[in-house]
Amino acid sequence: METILVSVHCLTYNHEKYIAEAIESFLMQKTNFKFEILIHDDASTDRTADIIREYELQYPDLIKPIYQTENQYSKGDSFNRVNLINLNRAKGKYVAVCEGDDYWIDPYKLQKQVDFMGKNPDYCLCVHGGYIVSAAEKTVQFSNRPYKKNKTFTVEEVIEGGGGLFLTNSMLFLKEYAFDKPTFLQNAPVGDYPYAINLSLLGKVYYIDEFMSAYRVGHSGSWSATEFNNIENKKRHYIEIEKMLDSLNNYTDYRYTDAITRTKLKTQFSFLLEQRNYSEVKKGIYKEYYLALSVKRKLIIFMDQYSPFISNTLRGVKRRLNGWTSI
Repeated sequence: METILVSVHCLTYNHEKYIAEAIESFLMQKTNFKFEILIHDDASTDRTADIIREYELQYPDLIKPIYQTENQYSKGDSFNRVNLINLNRAKGKYVAVCEGDDYWIDPYKLQKQVDFMGKNPDYCLCVHGGYIVSAAEKTVQFSNRPYKKNKTFTVEEVIEGGGGLFLTNSMLFLKEYAFDKPTFLQNAPVGDYPYAINLSLLGKVYYIDEFMSAYRVGHSGSWSATEFNNIENKKRHYIEIEKMLDSLNNYTDYRYTDAITRTKLKTQFSFLLEQRNYSEVKKGIYKEYYLALSVKRKLIIFMDQYSPFISNTLRGVKRRLNGWTSI
């Protein structure tokens, strides 16, 4: 019997509009190895589970779902609980992540990542570029491209890159490290960012400079829409991230204090920008981060501060222009 090399790790909840596209993007993968598709439906209240069952009937040897009758995420230790339920049954040497509202766009994504990992056993995480798209129209909002060529990322770069450095659905890693749960990871408010940090501590991290996935934003069922629906939620999230970084610092015997300090300051700076507290970002400990902004970004801040009507009008024009491009 052929050995399964990759386990596709897909968590889903109320993704009836998107889950079919996610599954189709898994099924289109062209590989010279066997893989499995592990889907964990966390007691969806819409038709998500019904759609998964339709695919399960067509591909019973490939698609292996779990249909929860009670929502697991709402229980304590939600991130670790839901992930471990799915990962504990994985048979692959590698795990490839993609949530039910996202999708892959390159049919050779898995093959490219596995080829690299197989030739470079000192690496434990492989990521790639991708697009951030609007939920329904799939119009490109941003490109996620942390570097303009293939690159090995250091621990410091992963820490300072923050949660937006790599798209979650670009991650492929060694399954043996999936169950390594240091304290800073157990207490984290999110999984992908501290997970990437932990993997960078355990082995090397490689970035492939190709756009191979799409990450949806802007729909009501997304984690970010729920978590960041007001400024107080954002503030609480950033405080929890800082606590995670403090725990990381202790766990690593303060080897990365400088990187962690810079990351916390940049996080505080970003939050001040979100609050449009522009007088604060231009002085004191945040001044160097303001001066490092591009001329374009400084111009946007200037217009926000002194001509908000013009600024909002230009944002509207940009959104309409983005509508011309979709994937």
